[in-house]
Order: sequence, then C-alpha cells, then structure tokens
Amino acid sequence: MAVKGLGGVDKQYDGSKLRIGIIHARWNKKIIDALVEGAVKRLKEFGVLSENIVIESVPGSFELPYGSKLFYEKQKNIHAPLDAIIPIGVLIKGSTMHFEYICDSTTNQLMKLNFELNIPVIFGVLTCLTEEQAEARAGLIEGKMHNHGEDWGAAAVEMVCKFK
Repeated sequence: MAVKGLGGVDKQYDGSKLRIGIIHARWNKKIIDALVEGAVKRLKEFGVLSENIVIESVPGSFELPYGSKLFYEKQKNIHAPLDAIIPIGVLIKGSTMHFEYICDSTTNQLMKLNFELNIPVIFGVLTCLTEEQAEARAGLIEGKMHNHGEDWGAAAVEMVCKFK
C-alpha cells in the first residue's frame, strides 16, 4: 500500500509572500487538530509567515465547500486575499450510506471550487473506513503512517508558486 505522501517536492518554493487559508471541520477533533498542525508546520517550513496562515472552522466536512467559498470571499472583501485554501475534514464510515453521500458531494464541490475561485483548493479530507485509519493518516499512531496535513501544506505552496 502506497502511504508515502506526495514524496519530495520538486524544488524548495518560497512561501514568504503567500497568504494561505485553512478551514477545518470540527468533527473528529483529535484527528483534525493533528492534521491542521501538520499543515501549518509544513507551510512554515516553506517560509509562510504565521500571520499569513488564517484558520477558520465549520461544523462538519459537508460544510467545507460552502465555508471555503465564504472564507475566500470574506478575506478578499477585507483586502487580504488568500492564495490557496486547505479545507480539512475527516469522514469515517459508519453503518449507513451517509458516508458515501458526504464523501461524494464534498469531494466534487471542493474540486469545483478550484475553478470557481481560481486559486488552489487542496483536497484535505480524509475518507477512511475506520477511526484507526484516520488516526494513522493524521500521524497519531507511531510508525504507522505520516501526517497527511504536511502533504497538504506542501501542495498548497507548490501549486501557488509553480503556476503563479
């Protein structure tokens, strides 16, 4: 199973002039907090200044697409536009179809936002079958996997810097 993340970034990008938004769901707080921490850590490694990392929350993953759009518009309206957004959520399969509907609709709407907002919207939603899988992907189980939030932070900087 490939669990290495996005691998080496093809060059060291300078994120010192970037303004990155992170919007996260509040469900599965322990996992979400670790993913947000991982994204922030990686953004800072690329030189993104703490004051240029703006963090907001929404109730759940289903609210991430619309929340991301409102977040973007709010920052633009206060003359502090975002260069990229990292929506972070965790969906864990239960015993009903709810999981499939939320995964599908959230994924499709976040992807569409890239084109509507014309900035990178990084897919930071874990869709896992078990809580253990989600914890592993958040780097919470020692030696099992890395924190995917770090990948999302690196992807945000790369996508802005490479194509700007």
